[in-house]
Amino acid sequence: QVYVVFSEELKCWCRALVESVRCQADGYQLSCFLVDYAKYCCVTSESIRVLPGAFAKIPHRAKKCRLHCTKPLTLRIDYCENTAKIGPAKRWDTAAIQHFRKLLE
Repeated sequence: QVYVVFSEELKCWCRALVESVRCQADGYQLSCFLVDYAKYCCVTSESIRVLPGAFAKIPHRAKKCRLHCTKPLTLRIDYCENTAKIGPAKRWDTAAIQHFRKLLE
């Protein structure tokens, strides 16, 4: 279900899908995907509202997607043997993400 959350970064109300909910001492923290900005953000439970019916029918401007058959790699350096090898990684590193974003621009 799509909700409306207030994004501190964008300083406006945005449509969002709730990814996860964490309980904290002062309330709930929600991890959200902003469907019109393709961004992730965290908001408190006070910053979320139910989306009015007419707005729920508007198509999303952003979609979650993945690169087909593309898996993250990392450079593993062995200082003892003085070698460097490229091997599989569990997640993309920051430099690879920045390089990919520059290619898209």
